[in-house]
Amino acid sequence: MKNKRILTCAITGGIHSPTMSEYLPVTNEAIAQSAIEAWEAGASVVHIHARNDEDGSPSAKLEDFEYIINTIKAHNPDILICVTTGGGLGMTIEQRTGVLPAFKPELATMNSGSINWGLFPLADRYEEWKHDWEKGYYERTRGAIFQNSFEEMEIYLQKFKEFGVLPELECYDVGHLYNVKFMKDSGWLPDGKLYLQFVHGINGALGTAPEDLMTMKATADRLFGVDGYVWSAFGAGRFEYPIATQAMLMGGNFRVGLEDNLYLSKGVKAKSNAELVEKMVRIMKEFDFEPATSDEARVMLGLKEL
Repeated sequence: MKNKRILTCAITGGIHSPTMSEYLPVTNEAIAQSAIEAWEAGASVVHIHARNDEDGSPSAKLEDFEYIINTIKAHNPDILICVTTGGGLGMTIEQRTGVLPAFKPELATMNSGSINWGLFPLADRYEEWKHDWEKGYYERTRGAIFQNSFEEMEIYLQKFKEFGVLPELECYDVGHLYNVKFMKDSGWLPDGKLYLQFVHGINGALGTAPEDLMTMKATADRLFGVDGYVWSAFGAGRFEYPIATQAMLMGGNFRVGLEDNLYLSKGVKAKSNAELVEKMVRIMKEFDFEPATSDEARVMLGLKEL
């Protein structure tokens, strides 16, 4: 599978709000349908957050996740779903991890350390908002920390082990790789290869320069050995495709989607997650790569044997 790459599509996330794009899926029916379309366009994995149907705000309600997951699986049970445990601003540990015992997903995100979470510049970009919650949500991040202490991460990883879920280890900065090394050495992580996701472009964490991605890869090689992990990367906003393409050429996997970026090209909003996936598939084909199927991604991640 040397010409295959895992292409993840992050469907809606907890960063963008309904005001920012009329194309952002903000009902659970729209999220599920957008995930199905992204998979049909070539995504290997669909990454799921839930929303409140009433106002499009991030949701931790299990009934919202249940609707999304069941709708996707009813379309095709082979679709590989990665469920969030990052959640949204201000959610508790119980809210963030409730999806693990409830649904026992094959794959879920696991944040590997704390960062400042500086979304507050977005509060000044819009004069009018569709919903009352939106502007305050961004203003609060001026003083917000996305907290993932060692105590909390140990609790999360106990749940990952208990319910047989593979953690996709979200690393927002170089120090998070050292956190992962500590957690691996302490026995908190499962045996076998790690699955690391390098996150670039969040205000308060690592940047998006090519050297930043190279530093993350070099550090991971040193800490875990080149054969000790599988990795992916993504960039926020306009750096979505540059980071994804660089990761592809460096031997890694990558993520696109409306969670991370609302634009197909400069000044042109993406009308769907499928459009973002289709663009990445075109880029892949130019370099003679192709996206892994969901089953091929399972093999690459150690979820399934050949």
